[in-house]
Amino acid sequence: MPAAEDGFEPMFNGKDLTGWVLTNTPPETWTFQDGLLVCTGKPIGEIRTEKMYQNFIMELEWRHMVPRGNAGVFVWADDITARGVPFHRGIEVQVLENAYGNTQSYTTHGDIFPIHGAKMNPVNGRGGSRAFPTEMRSNPSPEWNHYRIECRDGEISLAVNGKVVTRGTDASPRKGYICLESEGGVVHYRNIRIKSLPDTDIAPEQIAIANRGYESLYTGLNLKGWTQTSDSELWKVNDWTLSHNAAAGQTSRLVSDRNFDPIGFVVDIRLKDESSKASVAIGDQTTVDLADPEIAKHLQKIGQWNRVELTRVDGKRVVMVNGQPATVSQSPLPGKLTLVASGNVDFCNVYARSIPESKP
Repeated sequence: MPAAEDGFEPMFNGKDLTGWVLTNTPPETWTFQDGLLVCTGKPIGEIRTEKMYQNFIMELEWRHMVPRGNAGVFVWADDITARGVPFHRGIEVQVLENAYGNTQSYTTHGDIFPIHGAKMNPVNGRGGSRAFPTEMRSNPSPEWNHYRIECRDGEISLAVNGKVVTRGTDASPRKGYICLESEGGVVHYRNIRIKSLPDTDIAPEQIAIANRGYESLYTGLNLKGWTQTSDSELWKVNDWTLSHNAAAGQTSRLVSDRNFDPIGFVVDIRLKDESSKASVAIGDQTTVDLADPEIAKHLQKIGQWNRVELTRVDGKRVVMVNGQPATVSQSPLPGKLTLVASGNVDFCNVYARSIPESKP
């Protein structure tokens, strides 16, 4: 689009991530070099805008620096990542390097699709919810590509290098955050700008989950910010997943360096076999024990991810398990987040916050 088009504002200042939130990636993942935003691709995860958007036009240029590189732009996303994955619920605009190849299931030329609970009707679909481009227009690494993403009233379109090729309609959510994705390969971005358009009336269920103040406590690169209370060999940093690998009955703990007063948290947990056990504590006080019958009845099958959340409703602590209220007690507690594992257990999406006085 001509640079003279009115109403666009830069989404980055060219120096730091002002206006953006490091959802589940550390500062090392995103740097500015000679005016370019450089993503290392490690760990897999995202950053998001501080501001929610409903109707807008977004333009950006990107280039992959390695063949088969993978990344994406998410629109209308929630505040934090979805259960058991390093990505948000939202609509993804694919940023895939040409050497990845094209199949019946995906292309490298600007697919659009809903992900992790979002919905969208594809234009030019192939029987699923993914919208496919009508032309192959993206350039291979290390050439630059230009995207123009237009979002209006739940409709989304993508122009690749100057021509609209992909569309979707009736998206939900249709108001939320914009995210940039890190997914393994080095990506450069430049000239990222946005033009906000007037909002329109939408139902509350069409609005993504707004910022609840959660901060990621796990970098995906190392155990910075944590203190281990036992054999360090038991905890393994596996990109976006934090793994505890031990014999049955062998237990250890990780304690966050940060203290929250009072604390709320979200932690995703996967028990890898029948002998595995896990719990989340505030300091030395166990708050969520997956073996507790009131918790266990809400769990997924062994090998599947579970989301546990400690929040506050009407002044009481409420433990939610996979979206269902499990236990209720009185006043929330201050303290440090502690992960406790026995046997083989995976953790991811470790978030904490100081929970407010009157909001859940």
